[in-house]
Amino acid sequence: MSGPLKLPLADGTLSSYLPSAQAPFFAKPEAPFTSRVAYAAAHVVKDPLGPDAGEAAIDWDATLRFREHLWSYGLGVAEAMDTAQRGMGLDYAATRALIARACSAAGAAGGRIVCGAGTDQLPAGPATLEQIAAAYEEQCEQIEASGGRVVVMASRHLAAAAAGPDDYAQVYERVLSQVKEPVIIHWLGEMFDPALAGYWGSRDVAVAMDVCLDVLARHAHKIEGIKLSLLDAAHEVAFRARLPQGVRMFTGDDFNYPELILGDGEHHSDALLGIFDAIGPAASAALQALDAGDVERYRAVLEPTVALSRHMFAAPTFYYKTGIVFLAYLNGFQDHFRMVAGLESARSIIHLSDLFRLADQAGVLRDPAAAAERMRPVLRLAGIDA
Repeated sequence: MSGPLKLPLADGTLSSYLPSAQAPFFAKPEAPFTSRVAYAAAHVVKDPLGPDAGEAAIDWDATLRFREHLWSYGLGVAEAMDTAQRGMGLDYAATRALIARACSAAGAAGGRIVCGAGTDQLPAGPATLEQIAAAYEEQCEQIEASGGRVVVMASRHLAAAAAGPDDYAQVYERVLSQVKEPVIIHWLGEMFDPALAGYWGSRDVAVAMDVCLDVLARHAHKIEGIKLSLLDAAHEVAFRARLPQGVRMFTGDDFNYPELILGDGEHHSDALLGIFDAIGPAASAALQALDAGDVERYRAVLEPTVALSRHMFAAPTFYYKTGIVFLAYLNGFQDHFRMVAGLESARSIIHLSDLFRLADQAGVLRDPAAAAERMRPVLRLAGIDA
C-alpha cells in the first residue's frame, strides 16, 4: 500500500500526511570521534511471545543487534540505564544478564560501553545507608567483572534514606573508593523519576549542585565525568564551568543537546543521551562534522532533531521510552511495537502520530515508505482507516 497516511490531530480530526520520498544518507565514521565522547543510552527489545517482564521477556538477538548498529556509527553504548526501562519493567536479574551479554558483544565488536550501577537488587522500601552502599558495590563489581565501565546511577533507596548531604557524601565516598576504573556519576532529575526529587539533599538545584561538586572534587581521580539530566541548559552550563580539572560533563539534556555539545567557546559537553538511541546515524554524522570543524553541517544535521526529541521527552518525561521503542519499530529494528511491562500503551495515538511526522521531518526514518507501512497497523488498532 502506498500514498498518504491519515494521522490524527489533537482536535480529533484526521490530517493527510505524505512521508518524504527518501531519507538523508548518513555515512558511518571511518575512525573514532576526536572532538567529543558520545554514548547512546540503549533500549531493550521485548520478545513479543515472552512473559511481561524478567530475563525471558527480552529478545536478546534483536537487543544486541541494535547495540551493534550503534557501535557501527561510532557511538558508545550506555547500558542498563533508564532508557532500557531500568526501574520501569527491567528487574535486576534481567539487568545483570543484559550487562553481561552487552559487555561480551562490545568486546567482540570493539565497541565502547558503560553500564549503570544502582541499588535495585534491594527490595522496595526502607534501606540503611550500609545496605545501599553494599548494593552499589555489588553492582559495580559485577559490571567491572563483565568488562564494562561503571555509571553510578542515582538511587531511589538513597533518595529515601538520606537525611541530608552528608549521607550522600558518605555513600558515594565508599562506592568510589572501591571502583577499579574512573566512573561516570549520573544525576537524574525528578522529571525522569519523581522518586529522585531532592537528590543530593536539597530541592534547591543550586544547593544540590554544591553538594555534588564537593563529592566530585574530593574524588576527581575516580571520576571520568558526570551525566546531568535536568533538562535545563542554564544549570548544565553553570555546572560544567565549575567541574574539577579532568572531569567531563556528559549532557543528558534531551531538550538542548546541540548547543551544549557544541559549547560556548570555553566549555563544552560530551554526550550520554537517550535520544541518540533514536537518531544514532544523524548524531554520528553531526559529530563527524564537528570533528572536521564544519559547524554549519553539525547544526544542519542535529538541530532538526530537537523538535522530535522535545516531543518524545515531553511530560510525563519518564514515558519517553515508549517513543524510543516506537521509532525503533518504525525503522525496522524490531518487527513489533511491544515493550517490557506493556509500556507501549503509555503514549496516545496522537502522540505517536506526531512522533512519526517529526521523525520524518528530522530525516531520521531510515526508509520513510517502509516506516509508513509499519505505521498503518498502529493506526488501524486505534480505529483509523489508514
